[in-house]
Amino acid sequence: MDTLLHIVQTINFYLSDYILVFLLVGTGLFFSIRTRFVQVRCFGEGMRRVFGNFSMRGGAQKGGLSSFQALTTAIAAQVGTGNIVGSCGAILVGGPGAIFWMWIIAFFGMATIYAEAVLAQETRVVHEDGSVSGGPVYYIKRAFNNGFGTFLAVFFAIAITLALGFIGCMVQSNSIGQTCSTAFGIPAWVIGIVVAILAAIIFLGGVNRVAAVTEKLVPIMAVLYLVGGLILLILRLPYLPETIGMIFKYAFFPNAIIGGGLGYALKTAISQGVKRGLFSNEAGMGSTPHAHAMAKVKHPHDQGVVAMVGVFIDTFVVLTMTALVVISTLYAGNGPLAHGAVEGINKADMAQLAFSSVFGSTGGSVFVAICLFFFAFSTILSWNFFGKLNVQYLFGKKATVVYSVLGVVFIFLGSCLSNDLVWELSDLFNQLMVIPNALALLALSALVVRAAKGSK
Repeated sequence: MDTLLHIVQTINFYLSDYILVFLLVGTGLFFSIRTRFVQVRCFGEGMRRVFGNFSMRGGAQKGGLSSFQALTTAIAAQVGTGNIVGSCGAILVGGPGAIFWMWIIAFFGMATIYAEAVLAQETRVVHEDGSVSGGPVYYIKRAFNNGFGTFLAVFFAIAITLALGFIGCMVQSNSIGQTCSTAFGIPAWVIGIVVAILAAIIFLGGVNRVAAVTEKLVPIMAVLYLVGGLILLILRLPYLPETIGMIFKYAFFPNAIIGGGLGYALKTAISQGVKRGLFSNEAGMGSTPHAHAMAKVKHPHDQGVVAMVGVFIDTFVVLTMTALVVISTLYAGNGPLAHGAVEGINKADMAQLAFSSVFGSTGGSVFVAICLFFFAFSTILSWNFFGKLNVQYLFGKKATVVYSVLGVVFIFLGSCLSNDLVWELSDLFNQLMVIPNALALLALSALVVRAAKGSK
């Protein structure tokens, strides 16, 4: 296991530090410029489309999902352990400044996810029975209509099935098991069985049942977490100026808190921001286009601006709340991590320690465990659905039954395995997904620009 962990960590190091930084930021910057910063220009339109007809009772749709159901299914995938455990890991390794680089990735990522949603709508296939198929494999094939395109589409489909359907769901159940074990004293494997059973029941209901659950679960879990975070921040109000200052200071001078030379420390802070930012908001990764392809909208642009709101909520609202809570309690005011990482505090328990410092040991642990359960469980539902669409593309509809059974097994196994190895494997396959997806986005940029030009 240690040898495998070392190999995966080495591959991830080169992918995240030398490829993804340039590919993700470059793609986001490219689409920001080509669409005349659609994430700024059309942000208000996106918010109106999401909240103007807000409803948690979308009901079953014939041949697709409502725009709001597509968004909540996408947000369910985005708002998972990356917003709690992932952001804590980024702060612990890269310092508070890693959050600044997460913001940068998310800002440009809003333009990238606009492109993903537009292309998912442009290339989706409506079958005779009214069902809809769509996602990166379809626009990858459109971008490269030859053997190379087939190879990239198959490569992406395999990577996302492993990344989300299997390894990714292990990450989510791993975090649920650890936090619930800490909060309630229940063995992680028992939690794993419960989560696997609940997931299996919903998996059997198909896309409409997933959408029906996420459209109700996502708003409730977001409000619960934000209210708890706001209460803590009000109680820690004197430390907020220092907290915000640390994010900006350590974004450019992280060596003051994580040690080493400035160049090495800065690279660590940026790579952590990029890696965890990708895992959190998923812009450019190619996961959420599966949900946005299902949306019943008049124009691809309409779902593109809705997709941008998903990244905004994920990073600038939920993830930022985690960052402010953790930094204001564990770093600011000469907190236990004020001078860098210390033994005994890891990314899995940082959020619980932060909330416990104000709400008490039991209250903080229980609050985080409940929130993370909702976050991670909703992500499991969406990720399994995304993986299922790609299994169907690769092997046909009959293979999805075997996939669902294997998915349930991996959910259970995730609650029992090493945290570090599970996270590193997840990072590896997440990063491999980006490459074919980004190539197709860039190749079809003209379609995205055309949709953006037609906006108000």
